[in-house]
Amino acid sequence: MRITRVQATWCHVPIPPERQHVSDFGRVGSFDSVIIRVETDTGLTGWGEAKAGVGSAAACAGLAAIVNLDYAPLLVGQDPRDISRLWDVMYNTPREGYAVSLGHALPQLGRRGLSISAIAGVDVALWDILGKSLGVPVWRLLGGRRAERMPAYASGGWADEAGIGAQLKGYCDRAGFRAVKMRVGVMDGSPARSAARVRAARRALGPEIGLAADAHGTWTVAEAKAFCRMVEDCDLMWFEEPVTADDKAGQAEVRRSSAVPISSGESEFTRHDFRELAELRAADVLQPDLAIAGGITEGMRIGAIASAFNLRLAPHLWSGAPAFAAGLHLAASQSAGFILEYSLGHNPMLHELVEEEFPVADGMVEVPDRPGLGITVREEFLQRYARTA
Repeated sequence: MRITRVQATWCHVPIPPERQHVSDFGRVGSFDSVIIRVETDTGLTGWGEAKAGVGSAAACAGLAAIVNLDYAPLLVGQDPRDISRLWDVMYNTPREGYAVSLGHALPQLGRRGLSISAIAGVDVALWDILGKSLGVPVWRLLGGRRAERMPAYASGGWADEAGIGAQLKGYCDRAGFRAVKMRVGVMDGSPARSAARVRAARRALGPEIGLAADAHGTWTVAEAKAFCRMVEDCDLMWFEEPVTADDKAGQAEVRRSSAVPISSGESEFTRHDFRELAELRAADVLQPDLAIAGGITEGMRIGAIASAFNLRLAPHLWSGAPAFAAGLHLAASQSAGFILEYSLGHNPMLHELVEEEFPVADGMVEVPDRPGLGITVREEFLQRYARTA
């Protein structure tokens, strides 16, 4: 089997005004991602996804160009099943020959950022091809699924103090979610206002529903510590991205200051970033976004770090269907995997890009047994929303 074509497409889907939400990212008016198609001479096609930003709106022309102009020429003619070697080829180019033969990395300058996101999208597509070629789901290739269904938490929560309880309770009523996540941080103006919204949410939800809070890395260390003190009696599942991802030592300080569990990782690239989080004792839960951090191959390495440091793994899944499916397969197969993020914002890339659905019933998502990622991309949808610049 040989790769015959690699094509990355920036998919830009406008969100209707009535479905848009406002957070520290501003008003989110579109859902954007790079969808990657890898074709082979056997007729098998693999699908992947790469992201230029953790928010759903980002200009993705440069990311698509990296795939199409830098990585595609390296991949055409290669066996797509040699996933580990091809990851190293992309990561170490133009010194991939030395890296593969010597057994250590000689990475290019772009060993973080969009170059890794581009590798991630290609890597996911290669795993899709491997599963399809063997007629098995990706989780089988990763060691098997640990359960047929996994718990999921509803991810949203932008309403003000007066409305947050009803908004989150609506998520629970919608599909039986037993856990929810709300947004806090600079969008509220102060830690005290965020804490008031969290307390209102907890009062409305009661003690049996899991509640997490996500600051999107927008607070200083002092502000994050103050917030933790204010909500310590709210029994949070976790407090996500309390400070910027550039300040891992500061995040470790926040974690040491409180009993509130800390989670992070959606803004990190490769196992090296996650190793630093683990070594600094900066997080209780690791949250790689496989469309950013390096794909399924790197996700397995991050999962091993989580297990080795007795941490938990909850992939960031605010994404389109290919990256959601990749995170689902990873979490279902990893010792540290325990819960899935399920976007309750307007997400056409999850629900309309592919023919299959990922329904939630009683707060659980079925781990599908379809070959590969288990998705069939609607190419008409992709062509309709394709954008070049």
